[in-house]
Amino acid sequence: DRPEEAGAAVGSGICLFLVVAVAATVALELAAPQLAMLMHAPADAFDGTVEYVRICSGGAVFIVAYNLLGSIFRGIGDSRVPLITVLIACILNIGDLLLVGGFGLNVAGAAIATVFAQAMSVALSLLLIRGKHLAFILRRQDIRFNGAIIGRILKLGSPVALQDLLVNITFLVIIAIANSMGTIPSAGVGVAEKLCAFVMLVPSAYMQSMSAFVAQNIGAGDPRRAKKSMLTGIAVGVAFGCVMFVLVMLKGDVLAGLFSTDAEVVRRGFEYLRGFAPETIVTGVLFSMVGYFNGNNKTLWVMVQGLVQTLLVRLPLAYYMSMQPNASLTKIGLSAPVATVVGILLNIMFYIYINRKNAEERRVR
Repeated sequence: DRPEEAGAAVGSGICLFLVVAVAATVALELAAPQLAMLMHAPADAFDGTVEYVRICSGGAVFIVAYNLLGSIFRGIGDSRVPLITVLIACILNIGDLLLVGGFGLNVAGAAIATVFAQAMSVALSLLLIRGKHLAFILRRQDIRFNGAIIGRILKLGSPVALQDLLVNITFLVIIAIANSMGTIPSAGVGVAEKLCAFVMLVPSAYMQSMSAFVAQNIGAGDPRRAKKSMLTGIAVGVAFGCVMFVLVMLKGDVLAGLFSTDAEVVRRGFEYLRGFAPETIVTGVLFSMVGYFNGNNKTLWVMVQGLVQTLLVRLPLAYYMSMQPNASLTKIGLSAPVATVVGILLNIMFYIYINRKNAEERRVR
């Protein structure tokens, strides 16, 4: 109903995200050696780790641009395009097989493939958005720092951004734990995490789409439809997760073999995947609930439950498992679904709490 205000929000978002992208790129470029040390990169892989981080940091601008474009698509009610573009990026990322194996670029090849996939995702999004009828007007003068709008963006988006940051920090810590176990286990977890990212694609898309759909229905005064969408998302997510669970458990070694020709690396990657596999099912429940709460403007709660899962459950459990005699990557991988189950229980309790609170408020009125 207010296309000019929406255009101003998008314009301010562009300025804000550009600053974030540049800052992230500079920070990663400068801190790459220190980051490799924090990750406990093995001596024979240290230089390669630094090189990988520095090349990937060049893709920070594409990551930020994709997220901005994805939010625009979801804001106008189109959740299919973000899913398609991420799917294409995941497929293109398999291009590291050609660069690493065919051209012998090793770590640099894997990093280049990752950045290329991100860039193509952004290019495709830009191509598709040109053919869309946008429900807002974006003028040149809108692309500026509007303090009031940026303040609202930061207030609503900071908890969600922290949640995404936690995901990436968790990945780095898990890699650091694997690095402490040796080069082969580290490579195995690295291969497994590529597959994990692909498997998590659908639940992540549902979570983001759920946020927009729920917000639209809450704004339209239809909370019942918002709740129904959450339950539908859970059902679809669990169904997809069950298929992925069977595929990972039965053919995880074949899937890991797509990213490495080293039999031992493939074996250790499959070992990690066997522990991670239940995550494909339970995450369908968690992500739909998180999407529902984000759409209800309960982003602070989403941040809190994410902190509990990550800092109090998954990382301590993964570290504990890595310190056991004959440490198993399967048990380290299992820390993910255990943390997710804890998150589901927390979200169920919060869901019951807010429903009771809303019922009491209606009775008072």
